[in-house]
Amino acid sequence: MKNRPQTLYGIADSPVGLAAWILDHDARSYELIARVFDGQTEGLTRNDILDNITPYWVTGTGISSARLYWENNLAFFAPKNVAIPVAVSVFPDEIYAAPRTWTERAYPKLIYYNKLDKGGHFAAWEQPQLFSEELWAAFRPIRGVTVATANP
Repeated sequence: MKNRPQTLYGIADSPVGLAAWILDHDARSYELIARVFDGQTEGLTRNDILDNITPYWVTGTGISSARLYWENNLAFFAPKNVAIPVAVSVFPDEIYAAPRTWTERAYPKLIYYNKLDKGGHFAAWEQPQLFSEELWAAFRPIRGVTVATANP
């Protein structure tokens, strides 16, 4: 995806090819997603997997979704110096589990940091309950704060 996303056109011809490409994102994600096919009950169901793949197929956006990796020219692990409040939840099976020291340098206005016991790159999909609980906990400190917006 990072080097030549246009070479992915082969997945535009086959829903099975598209499904394989999405499932095989990275080794750990593959294990977490595919465990349902081994009879495990935790995590995604077969219908969850189809529900995620279908919009890519119906809209023909499997390839264009990969362009982000190619078009992003930023140094991935460089501190970002983001000036707005930031919350970080670290899922242990993520491709990169950001340590708190790096996170504090990258996000000077860090308002929330938490390491979880389970979840991976697709945590919102794979662990929706945990993910939503993290959102509530992360933004609880700024709930009710009014953000000024321009009047159109």
